[in-house]
Amino acid sequence: MGAHALGAAAYAVKAVSLAHPDAPEVVDAEVRWQVAELTDEERSILRLLPPLGADRSGPLAEGLLSRGILGATIRELQVEIAVG
Repeated sequence: MGAHALGAAAYAVKAVSLAHPDAPEVVDAEVRWQVAELTDEERSILRLLPPLGADRSGPLAEGLLSRGILGATIRELQVEIAVG
């Protein structure tokens, strides 16, 4: 259910962005915190997921999670997880 984890993380970032619309640094800090809290095992599992929008079916296909702040957040998380 890795895709669900990324979706939940993206919704958390969206909530932070709505609570702090004039503070992008708070939103960035939320993303950094989420990535820092991942265990090595969780990172390994999430690295197995296809990039957002790359698979035409499944929870990471083009759709609600691939647009707006949700999509931007998931893409950012996937990049950070891949390099971390």
